[in-house]
Amino acid sequence: MSDNSAQSYWKSNIRIVLSLLAVWFFISFGCGILFVDALDNIRFGGFKLGFWIAQQGAIFVFVVLIFVYIYLMDKLDDKYNLENAEENQSAPRTSSEEDAA
Repeated sequence: MSDNSAQSYWKSNIRIVLSLLAVWFFISFGCGILFVDALDNIRFGGFKLGFWIAQQGAIFVFVVLIFVYIYLMDKLDDKYNLENAEENQSAPRTSSEEDAA
């Protein structure tokens, strides 16, 4: 992978991570602490929504974000053809390939 391609890959990677962290922060801190009083006016399964998000919802969102991260990183790896680059680097060279090089 060239230097420009590697920089672009890591910028995209950081953008994905920061976006997912922002969602997690909003759900866990925003909905679980800051907006809990407003969310408590809504009932979810017999419980106040603010309470439910603080106790269980943030954990569920975190697990979903893990799967979203896996999906987005697979797409990013495919975009930069990273799997083929790793195979080429890790494949041992045969003596005939070394002679040709």
